[in-house]
Amino acid sequence: MKIALIGYGKMGRMIEKIALDRGHEIVCKIDVDNQSDFGSAEFASADVAIEFTTPKTAVGNIERSFAAGVPVVCGTTGWLEQMDHIKDLCEQTKGALFYASNYSLGVNIFMAVNSYLAKIMNGFKQYDPTINEVHHIHKLDHPSGTAITLAEGIMSQLERKNAWTEETDAEGLLITHQREGEVPGIHTITWDSAEDTISMRHEAKGREGLALGAVAAAEWLAGRQGFYTMADMLKF
Repeated sequence: MKIALIGYGKMGRMIEKIALDRGHEIVCKIDVDNQSDFGSAEFASADVAIEFTTPKTAVGNIERSFAAGVPVVCGTTGWLEQMDHIKDLCEQTKGALFYASNYSLGVNIFMAVNSYLAKIMNGFKQYDPTINEVHHIHKLDHPSGTAITLAEGIMSQLERKNAWTEETDAEGLLITHQREGEVPGIHTITWDSAEDTISMRHEAKGREGLALGAVAAAEWLAGRQGFYTMADMLKF
């Protein structure tokens, strides 16, 4: 399979290594200094593009990929307020987009368990949920896309929470964050009551799981049309 990389930082290089190890070809690498390559024949020849950049550039990168007729696997978070626009554009251009806030298999299992626990907790109003996320100092957005997805999973099952917040004095589902060193990612969900506390925690040991999941998503997306998420691929 021919893969184009959009973003060639730490994640881009790790994705490149895994893709090559799995027998794929990297036909184009686009970063901040060669944006004109979106119009190149090499980029247009890709079966799929894998995009890991920044919240400010992700939407434009997806739009350019659609214009070139190249399906996109996007791992950039922090731009969800424009998701409806991108979904509409995907449909209009008959394109393909695979989006996940986190491509780790372990995190997606964690998300499934999170939603199931929230469904149980809907019947136990004495428990109040909160989410905490910790990431490296280079992560620009907060809360993390994974934390938002976890919050959405809770709210979809829990009638007493219908919005998330970062304000400690607000009524919504509280998400707190820290940025420390080179931490790959830690997410902790806490259900607290006067009697006890129940906690769930996922701690990434590196970025390899994210990169492998992104390449697996690219393999799955090739030849498809429409908007997809990890739930479509994993079918939890």
